[in-house]
Amino acid sequence: MKNDTTAVSFQDMALPSVVLNQLEALGFTQPTPIQQQAIPSLLEGNDVLGEAQTGTGKTAAFSLPALASIEANQRQTQMLVVTPTRELAIQVADAIESFSKQMKGMEVATVYGGSAFGPQIQALKRGASVVVGTPGRLIDLLNKKVLKLDGLRFAVLDEADEMLNMGFIEDIETILQSVPDTAQRALFSATMPTAIRKLAKTYLTDPVNIRIAPVEQAKANIRQRAWKVMGMTKMTALTRLLEVTEYQRALVFVRTRQDTMDVAELLQRQGFRAAPLSGDLNQAQREQTVTQLRSGHIKVLVATDVVARGLDVPEITHVINYDLPSDTESYVHRIGRTGRAGRSGEAILFYRGKERHLLRHYEKLTNGSIEYFDVPSAEELSRFRQEQLQQSLLKQLESDVDSNVQKLLSSWLADGSMTAEQIALSLLAQRNQQQPLFVKEERRPRPERAERADRDNGRPQRGEKRVRATTKRVPDSEFDTYKIQVGRDHGARPGDIVGAIANEAEIDSQFIGQIQLFAQHSLVQLPKGMPAELKKALQRTRVRQQPMALELSDSPLKKMPPRASKGNGDNRRRAPRKGQPAARRFN
Repeated sequence: MKNDTTAVSFQDMALPSVVLNQLEALGFTQPTPIQQQAIPSLLEGNDVLGEAQTGTGKTAAFSLPALASIEANQRQTQMLVVTPTRELAIQVADAIESFSKQMKGMEVATVYGGSAFGPQIQALKRGASVVVGTPGRLIDLLNKKVLKLDGLRFAVLDEADEMLNMGFIEDIETILQSVPDTAQRALFSATMPTAIRKLAKTYLTDPVNIRIAPVEQAKANIRQRAWKVMGMTKMTALTRLLEVTEYQRALVFVRTRQDTMDVAELLQRQGFRAAPLSGDLNQAQREQTVTQLRSGHIKVLVATDVVARGLDVPEITHVINYDLPSDTESYVHRIGRTGRAGRSGEAILFYRGKERHLLRHYEKLTNGSIEYFDVPSAEELSRFRQEQLQQSLLKQLESDVDSNVQKLLSSWLADGSMTAEQIALSLLAQRNQQQPLFVKEERRPRPERAERADRDNGRPQRGEKRVRATTKRVPDSEFDTYKIQVGRDHGARPGDIVGAIANEAEIDSQFIGQIQLFAQHSLVQLPKGMPAELKKALQRTRVRQQPMALELSDSPLKKMPPRASKGNGDNRRRAPRKGQPAARRFN
């Protein structure tokens, strides 16, 4: 396994001149460790198995040598990149387009579920040289015989462990079986679980193993701090931190899509330029939100793990873990959103006493230390606001004051109705009404209300009835039962069904109800009020190469005894553990 690097530049590598010129134009001179090792190996024609965290430069590591083998004048797919999410697919495609800007005739097509087939099919028929996409949509296009891999020279699996977690392992195998034996292959992953190593052993030929330790990314640029949830709600702590912290952009991680909307709405009420990033937004809305974040129209983005994965905004200086992730790898991916491109960043964690052990795992994984701190008290916040106001007034006096304002003050003082002290006192009182200069410490709610208060400070808010990690499953009355034309005879498992639905509809697993398998079909509970366009998309979605053909069903599901959640907060889109009863997996 390679793990050493020497001081080299891109100019030292056997890359095409058009690529080197474009890298120079982009300001890229020194390759990252994963690039130093992967690019020469791939240029030599080797398959590569790369283990490196998000943000270490994997996209350039596989795309630059792939571009060296592509003939842009040949109108056929020569490079294929498989990614777990549409966000990452778009990011990778954008990067490849940037690197290949000086390659005449070069076209990159991005294909993913939840979007119309038409434009994606047209891009393929035009002969895009590079195709980047998600597993489900790639299989659909292969089955439609629109995506043709006969001339493929280079195939890449990016973020393979995340695809495993999302239940796409069978889809990945199906895609790899369609890749010609002559094509060069690369697999990149943040971690190497057994299933991924088995996949690499099956589909890669004598690969060069490259591993970049996660410490190289996390420890160098990111300061980690943690606050124990006590004395105030998390929402109060979040607003206080955002008020007293100097940040360029902040990314707040929560568990569910509903939480993104609730937290963002509460921040907006308190004057923060905040917005949610969730699966409830269509692709155009998501792209617009990220654009507004980059431009500064949005300063705080509230997001879930899956949607924010692949988000690359260098201006993000702070990542706030409002809810802790359920596994340590997700934590590394989260904090990797800051401290990018050689910049420094800060990761802040909100944790409860029972979650203290997770912090030790985070420290071990990042080979760093986590500092413990206290959120400003009411007295400290009052003092901060008073000092800020005083500095603002002094700064105003240093600038040119409108002569009309000076005349107005003189006239008020001349008529004797108010003294200068009374005018100042009245203006301070008005300012205090707009934003209290003397903050009162909140009373901590009773334990049974604490989870709700973390979102709304005791006030009922939209989405109050949703399932949380500490509540029982969603009532059957909030589900519709659907029939899908996939069953046991097709080799389907509940994990295959939830993975397909989660990817296409972006429905968190806790909002997928019971699943019952039959020989030729299955029944699945999904939230009421599903939009018509989403139903159409799910009708076309495939499980085990079989169209779901989803439709409403009057058939009742066998009632299962309710079960309280274990409270681990893990609603990421992953396949259930083997051996769990199918009807209870998503309670």
